[in-house]
Amino acid sequence: MNISDQSQSHETLRSEVKQWLNVNWSPAFKNDKPSWFRKVVDAGFAVPTWSKKWFGRELDQETAKIISDEFSRIGAPGSAQDNKHLGAITVYHSGSEQLKSDLLYSMLTGGSACLLYSEPGAGSDLAGLRTKAVVDGDDYVINGQKIWTSAATIATYGMLLARTDWDAPKHKGLSFFILPMKQDGIDIRPIHQINGDSTFNEVFITDARLPAKYVVGELNEGWKVLSQALEHERLVMSQGLTEKKKSRGKDSAQELIALAGRSNNIRDPLVRQRVAQTIAYRQIHRLNMARVKTETSRPNKASLLAIAKLSMSRVQHSEGTLRANILGASGLLDGDLFPDSKDAHYYAAGGYVNSIGGGTDQIQRNIIAERVLGLPRELEVDRSIPFKDVKTGAKRV
Repeated sequence: MNISDQSQSHETLRSEVKQWLNVNWSPAFKNDKPSWFRKVVDAGFAVPTWSKKWFGRELDQETAKIISDEFSRIGAPGSAQDNKHLGAITVYHSGSEQLKSDLLYSMLTGGSACLLYSEPGAGSDLAGLRTKAVVDGDDYVINGQKIWTSAATIATYGMLLARTDWDAPKHKGLSFFILPMKQDGIDIRPIHQINGDSTFNEVFITDARLPAKYVVGELNEGWKVLSQALEHERLVMSQGLTEKKKSRGKDSAQELIALAGRSNNIRDPLVRQRVAQTIAYRQIHRLNMARVKTETSRPNKASLLAIAKLSMSRVQHSEGTLRANILGASGLLDGDLFPDSKDAHYYAAGGYVNSIGGGTDQIQRNIIAERVLGLPRELEVDRSIPFKDVKTGAKRV
C-alpha cells in the first residue's frame, strides 16, 4: 500500500469510528460500562490489532491508534484494550483456544485482572515464591500470600503465579493461572501508601479454587508466560508518559512551566535549564517508546522495554525533584491550603511506585547490563537445585 492509499484508508476508518460513536455513544453509559464495553467489543474497536476470530480487526498499531484517538476525543472508554488490559493480552498471546473462548469476552467487557506475582519473601527474586497450587480433581487449590497487588479489590480475575512442582529448580516449577477473585478464601487488605493512596493490597489466599483448564501456557512453564506478561506490563507503564498523562488533573510538562511562573523564578536561568532538561527527558522517552513499538517483535524487545521503563522512572523522579527545587522552602508546606506543595509531594512519592511496579529499576539495570552491555550474570547459587532444597528463612506454605 502506498502513502496515498494508506492515508485514504486511515481517513475511511476515522470516518467510520466517528459515525459509529455518534450513533452509539451516550454519557449515560458511564454508569453502565458493561453494556458499553459489549458494544465496543462487538464492533471490533476494543482490540483492533487482534485477529478477527478474537474480536479484532487485524490492524497495525498506527492504524489502530486512530480508533483510540477518536474514543479519547469524546471521553468514551473501552478502546485500546490490546495495549492496556494485561489479563486479556496475556490470555490472547499465551492461553489455549479453550481459555480464550472461556475468558476473553468476559475480560474485554468489564472483567479486570490484577497481578498476583510478588510475595513478602519473593519480590526481586520472584522465582523464590511459595504460593502453591495443588491438583484436586478438575480444580487447583491455591494457598499463599501475595503483596503489592494493584486494584485487587475490584478485579474479577487474578493473574496468578504459583508453585506446582517443588522438586524442580525454582524457575521450572512455576505455573501461571487465571484465578477468579470473587470467591471465598481470598482476603484482600489495602496497604496505606506514603502518598496517601491505598492502591496496593495484600492478598491472602486460603483454599481458593480455580479450574485446571485455567492454566496459561504449559504446566510448570509459568516463568515463560510471566516473562511475556511482564513485557506487556512494562510497555503499558512506559507508554503512559507518551499519552499526555496528567498528574492530579494537570499536564505535567505545562504544569512545570506554570509552577515556575507562579513561584516567581521562571526567569532564573538555572530553573529554566532544569525545566528544559526535564522536558528533554520526556521527549527522549517518547522517541524511545516509538522505537519500542516498531521493534517489539524482535529478539531484543526485553532490553528495549527495560530501557523504556528505566527512562520513565528517570522522568518521574526528575520532575518530582524539580518541583521541590522550584518551590524552595515553601515546598515544605502541605495540605489543601498549599496545592502546589501538595501536588509536589504526591508526585515525588508516586514516582517510587513506578520504580517498583513491573520490576524494580535495579532489575531493569540488570537486564540492560546482561543483554545490552554483555556483562556476566549475577551469581545465583540456588538456580539449578530443587526448590524444596533451597535454604531460606521462609516456611513452606
